[in-house]
Amino acid sequence: MVKYKQTVEVLKIMRNIDQIRNIGITAHVDHGKTTLSDSLLSAAGLLSEKLAGQALALDYLDVEQRRQMTVKAANVSLYHEYKGKPYVVNLIDTPGHVDFQSRTLRALRAIDGAIIVVDAVEGVMTQTEMYLRVALEERVKPVLFINKIDRLIKELKLSPQDIQRRLVQIVRDVNVLISNYADKEFQKAWLLDPAKGQVAFGSARDRWGLTIPLAQQKGIKISDIIDIYNRGKEAVAELQKAAPLHEAVLDMVVKYLPNPHEAQKYRIPKIWHGDVNSEIAKYMMECDPKGPLVMMVTDVKVDPHAGLVATGRVFSGTVKPGDEVWLVNARTTQRVLQVGLYMGPYRELVGDVTAGNIAAILGPDKVRAGETVASVTLRDQIVPFERFRMITESVVTVAVEPKNPQQLTKLIDALYKLHLEDPSLIVKINEETGEYLIHGVGTLHIEIALTLLREFYGLEVVTTPPLIVYRETIRSASQVFEGKSPNKHNKFYISVEPLDETTIKLIQEGIITEDMDSRERAKILRDHAGWDTDEARRIIAIDENVDVLVDRTVGVQYLREVRDTLIQGFRLAMREGPLAHEPVRGLKVILHDAVIHEDPAHRG
Repeated sequence: MVKYKQTVEVLKIMRNIDQIRNIGITAHVDHGKTTLSDSLLSAAGLLSEKLAGQALALDYLDVEQRRQMTVKAANVSLYHEYKGKPYVVNLIDTPGHVDFQSRTLRALRAIDGAIIVVDAVEGVMTQTEMYLRVALEERVKPVLFINKIDRLIKELKLSPQDIQRRLVQIVRDVNVLISNYADKEFQKAWLLDPAKGQVAFGSARDRWGLTIPLAQQKGIKISDIIDIYNRGKEAVAELQKAAPLHEAVLDMVVKYLPNPHEAQKYRIPKIWHGDVNSEIAKYMMECDPKGPLVMMVTDVKVDPHAGLVATGRVFSGTVKPGDEVWLVNARTTQRVLQVGLYMGPYRELVGDVTAGNIAAILGPDKVRAGETVASVTLRDQIVPFERFRMITESVVTVAVEPKNPQQLTKLIDALYKLHLEDPSLIVKINEETGEYLIHGVGTLHIEIALTLLREFYGLEVVTTPPLIVYRETIRSASQVFEGKSPNKHNKFYISVEPLDETTIKLIQEGIITEDMDSRERAKILRDHAGWDTDEARRIIAIDENVDVLVDRTVGVQYLREVRDTLIQGFRLAMREGPLAHEPVRGLKVILHDAVIHEDPAHRG
């Protein structure tokens, strides 16, 4: 059974790695993720039983409560007993709407298992498939909860046989996705078997749930459930007591989803591109709390009182207040001031958090989502974790300005903080008009951002109608042309050609990135996109709009000294094309030769 425990008691269990489960709840929008979370929180004593199923406790922003929709990932640590043994379930509830999928994709890095929630009436939908695919690519093991069985009874009035056929079809659809998207070694091992209890079904709103083994143990049949609903609310309340939802779901989680020690053995080689035979890799694969600290930040929040709060998964070592840590991407050292655990909207401060758990740290103000935080002793050794894969682009734009011009500084600060919390919400300045532009994944994404500006930051703003951002590209290769630096002392000989669709897809899906090992990147491009190995190794930059810069030069003096400036110029050029001043997409920019002035003063 599940019962309420103080944070101190939860912490005791969190030190035993085999008694930890890091899980997420993912689904298509409105399939019942947060309602399921409510029931689990209620059973843990963190939410009133009367409110469970309708409070949407992990939707703690006002805008989420009004819209009955999750727009960010919220996490909480739950206590659960299975066969008399205590466990800690670190639970992350994630958005289902396509506009907020970047938050879901980041959350998947922190977890080892996922509860895939599917509406019994609607079945497997587009977002179900997308999130399951990405989870499997991250080597996150799934279990299934088929929700809203009450709809099959009350709305569709199906017979027991038809309900059974419907459930079997949903399980079959999910298993097809697992077979298609899981790595070869997991394609069979991770297939869901309802007879073993790897699939739960029930109603999150009515707070009952069963697996086949539980139903057999309790002597409850589908025909019994239909009779209960026909008898009314009081009978359904009895079903809640006889087959509590948390028992079915959390027992399934504890029994079939891996603990961090098991999961990190096969997840680290997939999500971390360092040497898997190194000491650092061994500490992470063993989930060693006594090893050096290695943590990946998956989420950043701006607390109006405490400042920047970074939440992430501790893969090795222990994080505690006072630690000096190395931020790998930011390339700077900072001090951790506080360490905590999140309980929905509340942050509980603790003395330390050990490997295998999800921690919130305060102090480092240069940290961003995707950052690798490590012990300073690893400064010259640690390789960052693989970048998050962004499946959708920010293509809807509005210009925004404050109604009161005196609040411009406040608006700039608020936009900066919104971008920190949600990197897929991009803020830019139109250099010609001076307007502040917000780029979002969709109109809802923009709408939520504007609502937060008004309600959370107290800003009244004026906006333009949403515009769709286009992309510019080329159809064929150019000749080599000469470009000069502004002072005419430096010359560059460049050509451009379109990237092939396979390479574009590899970049979009994060399979190749700028910061990965050049030999590994070259191998992938050679095997999957037909690149010449030498040419692939000469890639020196990949920008956010899926463009690459290739250095074909041989023996050019002083080129290394201006390389950073060259890459910066490449990124600026790709930001605006000549036709409509829109971002340029899918270009291979090739540097053939260069003449660099010998005097550093004339290289500008």
